Amino acid sequence: MRSVRTARTVRTVRTDIAFPFRVDARGRTAHADDDEHVRDLVEQLLFTSPGERVMRPDFGCGLLDLVFTPNSPELASALELSVQASLQRWLGDLIGVEALDVVSEENVVRVHLRYVVRSTGSRRDEVFEGRGAA
Repeated sequence: MRSVRTARTVRTVRTDIAFPFRVDARGRTAHADDDEHVRDLVEQLLFTSPGERVMRPDFGCGLLDLVFTPNSPELASALELSVQASLQRWLGDLIGVEALDVVSEENVVRVHLRYVVRSTGSRRDEVFEGRGAA
């Protein structure tokens, strides 16, 4: 956080570190605005496997674990319910999910997600793609 002084007020501007970690054009740590930060959080949730984080062993969806499993309508439905539950549990205070579609093809999992960022009110349509090791 940094403070910005104007003629009469001091306001605090929140900045979040971009994910994945990278360096910006100035050679400093890249930052993300509110909408970008929320998108980064969704991506982390989708592609983190449960048990991967030591202090939060139940965090994540583990989508990449299912890349090579045989496709079926039942698996697709179960996957969507799992993703929906994880989004609600971990990011429900930050986003409102409007639409969700999970597609698994060969070694690729795609998540089509439409959501509203609660802090800004902006509506986002995002596609998250994860690939299994070939």
